[in-house]
Amino acid sequence: MLFNSYTFLFVFLPLAVAGFAWLAARRRPKLALLWLLAMSVVFYGWWNPVYVLLLAGSVIANHTLGRALYLAHGRGQPNRTLLWAGIALNLCLIAWFKYLGFFAGIADAVAGTGFGPIAVALPLAISFFTFQQIAYLVDCHKGLAGEDNIFRYGLFVTFFPQLIAGPIVHHSEVMRQYDRAFQRGLTSLNMAVGLTMIGVGLFKKVVIADNLALYASPVFAAADAGDALSMATAWSGALTYTLQIYFDFSGYSDMAVGLARLFGVRLPVNFFSPYRATSIIDFWRRWHMTLSRFLRDYLYVPLGGNRHGPARRYLSIMITMLLGGLWHGAGWTFVAWGALHGALLILNHAWRVMSRRLGLKGGMLGQVCGWLLTMFTVTVAWVFFRADTFAGAQVMLTGMSGWNDVLPALGWIDAKVMFLPATGERVWRWIVGIGLLAALMPNIYQILRRYRPALGLPAVGIKWVPNTLFVWRPNVAWALGVGALTAAALLMLTQVSEFLYFRF
Repeated sequence: MLFNSYTFLFVFLPLAVAGFAWLAARRRPKLALLWLLAMSVVFYGWWNPVYVLLLAGSVIANHTLGRALYLAHGRGQPNRTLLWAGIALNLCLIAWFKYLGFFAGIADAVAGTGFGPIAVALPLAISFFTFQQIAYLVDCHKGLAGEDNIFRYGLFVTFFPQLIAGPIVHHSEVMRQYDRAFQRGLTSLNMAVGLTMIGVGLFKKVVIADNLALYASPVFAAADAGDALSMATAWSGALTYTLQIYFDFSGYSDMAVGLARLFGVRLPVNFFSPYRATSIIDFWRRWHMTLSRFLRDYLYVPLGGNRHGPARRYLSIMITMLLGGLWHGAGWTFVAWGALHGALLILNHAWRVMSRRLGLKGGMLGQVCGWLLTMFTVTVAWVFFRADTFAGAQVMLTGMSGWNDVLPALGWIDAKVMFLPATGERVWRWIVGIGLLAALMPNIYQILRRYRPALGLPAVGIKWVPNTLFVWRPNVAWALGVGALTAAALLMLTQVSEFLYFRF
């Protein structure tokens, strides 16, 4: 079931909220918990009921392992072997469903095994609920978590606002919130904040991201088909996809946090204006923040982090980003995307070290140049993320370089350069207008900052709002404005499309 569907918005969500409100109002916290758990299972099973069994098995196994790890820590005998067995179990699960075909292709290419294509249906959200449970097992091993009630643990894993594409949450962040929510029930403020975030997120997805896809998709399809692209066409495709994935993921993140807030739960902030970043380090502190946190705490730091000198640090960064790229998809283009970001992060860290030693201060000009360079490199990297094949990515990058425009003009080749309709004035007006919106407008967390919409808001930038006009208040004017955005989105819900991160 998709957040941006009539079924979810007008049937599932009202039913989930009404049942929760009725039970909480009658002081039935245990039944309210079971209601949300049941609705979350229905939400997941709507896609394919068979995989509810897989989700249930994963929840039961990890709850049992987590409890054993927590009790072992309490006895002063931490069981590291059991921890690694639990991690291996989760990784084997995700490897089988997500990477079997990828690894079989590698084995066939290297050893000529003759496996051929192996297709396994990818269970929805397996990357997210697997990583969340790995973090839980590690926390149990450290004595930081140890849920004894399997139904409470089941809700922690399956809570429908964050089940499909995050945020990836820690047990300690939400469990006490659930308890308070079951006692308090619905409140007018939580409903107002939640509905505001849901409406804004829906508008971003349906009106902005899905319309940008109409321009980006034909360009990448032409590149994957091997058609030579003009510089204008290639850049229009790359930039529209850069903005599409921004507003798609931003819209999803707003809706996920808003949906949880309806029930009185604050999820961690997962997306904080990454296209305002002035460095690639800053970008990764703003994009998919809970995944970055997971990779830092459970991969980068155990690999050595910055504790063993620059060489070890840079190796840890590259391994982390390679695996982060592979986490997004079982394909070499995702590995290349991760490797590119790893190299950029290493260069960024090296530049910071050198700048401090030389006493260089960037000032405003340095900030502007850093932003331009960051946006250029992020846009180029998105080409590998979006293209279906390396050949398609090469066609895109060749077009973006202007090579296809220069060679025919010099008479060196007689190439047919493809000029798609997307190179017209309309798409460039979209790119400029939507780009300024991403770069200059305050984000939903800044607009709602007085009402603490999420956990873990960045200390830097949260108070930056250029005008009090953008400070949200629970009044009629804001209700009408958000209502208009929501109505526009609902009117355009003629064709339901997945959020891009639902594929990972």
